Amino acid sequence: MSTIFALSSGAPPAAIAVVRISGANAALALRQLAGRLPVPRRAVTATLRDDTGLDLDRALVLWLPGPHTATGEDCAELHLHGGRAVVAAVERALLTIAGLRRAEPGEFTRRAFLNGKIDLAEAEGLADLLAAETEAQRRSAQAMAGGAFSRRVEDWRLRLLTLSAEVEAGLDFADDDDVASADCSTWNITPLRDELAGWLMRPRAEALREGYRVVLAGPPNAGKSTLFNALVEAEAAITSPLAGTTRDVVSRPVAIAGVPFLFLDTAGLRDDAPDLVERAGVTRARTELERADCVLWLGAPAECPVGAWQIAAQCDRHDHARVTARHRVSALTGEGLDDLRTDLVAAARQALPVPGEAALSERQHRLVSDAERALARTVDMRDPLLVAEELRLARVAFDSLLGRTTTEDMLDALFGRFCIGK
Repeated sequence: MSTIFALSSGAPPAAIAVVRISGANAALALRQLAGRLPVPRRAVTATLRDDTGLDLDRALVLWLPGPHTATGEDCAELHLHGGRAVVAAVERALLTIAGLRRAEPGEFTRRAFLNGKIDLAEAEGLADLLAAETEAQRRSAQAMAGGAFSRRVEDWRLRLLTLSAEVEAGLDFADDDDVASADCSTWNITPLRDELAGWLMRPRAEALREGYRVVLAGPPNAGKSTLFNALVEAEAAITSPLAGTTRDVVSRPVAIAGVPFLFLDTAGLRDDAPDLVERAGVTRARTELERADCVLWLGAPAECPVGAWQIAAQCDRHDHARVTARHRVSALTGEGLDDLRTDLVAAARQALPVPGEAALSERQHRLVSDAERALARTVDMRDPLLVAEELRLARVAFDSLLGRTTTEDMLDALFGRFCIGK
């Protein structure tokens, strides 16, 4: 396997640029650039030179022999001055060394997975951690990357192995006095199944990653776009007294009190839209109503969708209609906006994963569901052979969760989410 290198810190210019090297030729690369191999795991200064003897930089270097490294391979780190020219010169010098090449996106993490330093669930959590933009996202991703879910899956797997051993013993030694009989009622599968069902009922990671979807809806000229701009604190949507100004869905992700939101402004809902473009916008608006976690309804109370929040917008106007509403707001004066934001944050926290707890991705939810269904099928079974097969299928799902059985395509998709140098 070739030795890889990449810039692992932020794009230059910067105070410091960290270049990582991983693979069998990491020691060779360090000797050629620094002239020596430092004491392992001790940072030392060295003058880096290319193959012609030209000075490249005075840097801090680290030699990290495997297997006790992040990737499980021999590694080196070069802590350079963070100018573009310095980084480019060092990278050109590395390319002249036999067996070295630039890393692909996520390749360092992929090698860590292949070398058993992390499992697949931890790698998925790390990908989410790198993409986290809010405190809630960070805490959930940190729990996954830190192995909280992996430890839970390992516990499930060990309990399942114990159950499988009991079933197999019942099949193989049913006539022996020291082994439980092959009576299905003696196998306590239900607690494990109930625990899996509890995890399936939790809010999903996608909701946290995409944000709590809040759709502003109502008839034309109800003040949706003005309120939308106030909530996202930007002139993201065009506002105008003309009906039909908003013709498509306008979305903007924001964080409020560390909670991720996705606000969506929609076309005014009416049945007599005068042209094809506006009618298409109305159709998209109705679609977003179906997908919303929360709908802020700025129309007549009699037309308010079931479960939507009635919002009395434009309450600063002298001709404002007095209606019963969950919130009375004015995007122009700011009246009621703080209360609306507070209410939205409380609702989102109820719907999103609990901060600091691991949340299942779509792939993980599917595999836990596969295991739960396999265990559920054993409830009415009386044939130990069939029970044993269902337990085996559940074990396969657990192994897939941790990456013990997986495909190259899935790994390519996962590690392709990482940046180069990670």
